[in-house]
Amino acid sequence: MGSEVSGNIWSQLLHKKSAVVGIVIIILSSLLSILAYIIIPDKTNNANEQISEIALQSPMYRTVLLKIKRNLAYEEQGWIEKITNGLGARYDYIPIDSFSTTVNELVITTKSGKRQYHKLWNILHAVDTIVDTEGDSYTIIDYAAGRVTMNKEEAVNKIRRENIVSRRFYFGTDRYGRDILSRIILGLRVSLIVGLLGVIISLTVGLFLGLVSGYSRGIIDDIVMWLINTVWSIPTVLLVFAIVIALGRSINVIFLAVGLTLWVDVARIVRGQVLELREEQFLVAAKSLGYKPLRIMFVHILPNLVGPLLVICASNFAIAILLEAGLSYLGFGVQAPTPSLGNMLNENYAFALGGKVFIAIIPAIVIMLLVLSFNLAGNGLRDVFDVKSKT
Repeated sequence: MGSEVSGNIWSQLLHKKSAVVGIVIIILSSLLSILAYIIIPDKTNNANEQISEIALQSPMYRTVLLKIKRNLAYEEQGWIEKITNGLGARYDYIPIDSFSTTVNELVITTKSGKRQYHKLWNILHAVDTIVDTEGDSYTIIDYAAGRVTMNKEEAVNKIRRENIVSRRFYFGTDRYGRDILSRIILGLRVSLIVGLLGVIISLTVGLFLGLVSGYSRGIIDDIVMWLINTVWSIPTVLLVFAIVIALGRSINVIFLAVGLTLWVDVARIVRGQVLELREEQFLVAAKSLGYKPLRIMFVHILPNLVGPLLVICASNFAIAILLEAGLSYLGFGVQAPTPSLGNMLNENYAFALGGKVFIAIIPAIVIMLLVLSFNLAGNGLRDVFDVKSKT
């Protein structure tokens, strides 16, 4: 019976095109967030690879880059760490117009027209000194591989093949020369994480208080309603600001602040639903059988609240994304260099006013699509679960 009901709900939901569009956008956004470091062009931690020579380039900008290995030792990373945190910045990148080779050096012409000379072993092995260079080969001590001997022709071919790369910046670059596409996808991850954890906290607090208040009535109901009305009277944004200022600026504090401000809606709706259900015959039967209040609330009442809870969670998710973006834009949210859709707007709005509109338009469109998709999904769920609208 349960599978038939859920199947009927899904079939009704799939007939609502706007809700389907919203759900598809949510699923795609979630997949992008989970696989972010696998698919983004800039796989460094926080997509913070800065190439100042190509700052503020327009979308679809393409250039040729020379990768020079950094003289740093790196710990081996597991695949989970690579997916969650990305890689360390292992190369320096120089945009070039042309290049040529000599016996021991690569000669490049940069975008500014300057000529630079780089030793072959410095590009490949990040060392300036060598043990021996004789004839067509050189020997160096590599910090990772130990003693390495390489033919100079092989080194040149390897540089041509692996260290001179062509890269396209599909969304352009920001004022630091960072890839906007990579940072947008990581900012999407931040927004969804804050929204998810904020909704979980608000659902946990609001569901418990709403159930207890609606079922118990009396003085408990009076206390909970007083608390709801008190929190309800404080503007949401001001309450979030107060919590963030009191506890500090970090992503953990942000989703906690969001959750502690959005529980009121959940509690009010749950309480109202419980007041309607508490006199139903199945609850009267459960009471007559001597079931404890906790069992009645969580086993008999809670399953009947799934529909309204899904609707309010979708709405709260959209509000949480807006709150996080607003806090980050004002400098009270996620702090640089961690990318957030809000702090990307904050960092680049001055350049947008100066003519580089794409820098502000792209994250703004992403925020709009996220919020719109959750609202569309919530409206579809409301229509499916609302008996009055069906009749």
